[in-house]
Amino acid sequence: MPENSLEIQVVTISLSLLICGVGIAGNIMVVLVVIRSKHMMTATNCYLVSLAVADLTVLLAAGLPNISEVVASWIYGYAGCICITYLQYLGINVSSCSITAFTVERYIAICHSIKAQFICTVSRAKKIIACVWIFTSLYCIMWFFLVDTNETVYANGAVVRCGYRVSRNLYMPIYFLDFTLFYVVPLVVALVLYGLIARILFRDPLPTNLSEHRLSVHQGRRQSSVKVSCRANSAAASRKQVTKMLAVVVVLFALLWMPYRTLVVVNSFMDPPYLDTWFLLFCRMCIYTNSAVNPIIYNAMSQKFRAAFKRLCVCKCRMYVDAVVALVTLMLDTVPLSCSDHQSDAHIRNSIADHHYVDGETGSPVQEQHVLLQLDLDQKTGLQVCRIF
Repeated sequence: MPENSLEIQVVTISLSLLICGVGIAGNIMVVLVVIRSKHMMTATNCYLVSLAVADLTVLLAAGLPNISEVVASWIYGYAGCICITYLQYLGINVSSCSITAFTVERYIAICHSIKAQFICTVSRAKKIIACVWIFTSLYCIMWFFLVDTNETVYANGAVVRCGYRVSRNLYMPIYFLDFTLFYVVPLVVALVLYGLIARILFRDPLPTNLSEHRLSVHQGRRQSSVKVSCRANSAAASRKQVTKMLAVVVVLFALLWMPYRTLVVVNSFMDPPYLDTWFLLFCRMCIYTNSAVNPIIYNAMSQKFRAAFKRLCVCKCRMYVDAVVALVTLMLDTVPLSCSDHQSDAHIRNSIADHHYVDGETGSPVQEQHVLLQLDLDQKTGLQVCRIF
């Protein structure tokens, strides 16, 4: 029974756990910061949420099962084979479509700024995302009928793999269709549209709103003109930064998917196919990295995403924890451990009123009502403050 070498197993498990762990955590953070923050809910960010969910699907359906498969045979059965394969291609195709969608959205926003006010809206973005997921979900249904589990018996045991149901040659039209629809077309569209965007951003001045233009012309005041100019420059800089960030996402998508896509095309004309173990591992790691790297790009190139990530990582309960710790400290020094009588409760409230609390996150003073509200909530739920620790 053939087995992967120890080096292959160690490298595969280590890299898969690292890349998938970082990617899963990062993409979850992207979804949370956009959903929970109103100022982050823009049309572009809606497409980035769709991309994050698609990348999560790839990492969970492709990256994690690869860890168990490298050390043993297929352990997920027939149902797992068809479902995991379906989710893999669903995530891959939705990721490609999401990149194409936000590329078109950026082109409209930059090159047709007046139309963008009516076209590039959050509601329209949600409808487009829903159509993308429905289309790709229906398109990938064919994989339910194209894969199966295959068992190979050896002298020292049997190996089960999730593989093709029929001959490999019959899958070539499907692979070339995927290669064209979800790799070549998105890259051609991105190349053309980002070329037009670059011409507008870096060669021609961005048009300002008509109201701002009238303000600077008719008011005739230097101060107003300066303010309008600053706002226009700030908007232009913001658009450039967002466009650069999305362009980096597209470039990495092209580079990291190129080894696998090239291998599929080359193997279509080779018999037997080229299946070097280390090169296959390299192709897989590139795919996983493509699904994990986007949140890192957002954090590095977007000030809004970086601030939102920081807010998400900071524990919002620190204010209440500091208040409770100070409260319990006062109680242990001045009152008995029993908190059931009204006299102790009144003493606690007086202690709170005489003590000054500070928000651990912002450093600003915490009002007395906030601390008393936490105490009342604990009493209403039947949890005595003395019993928290």
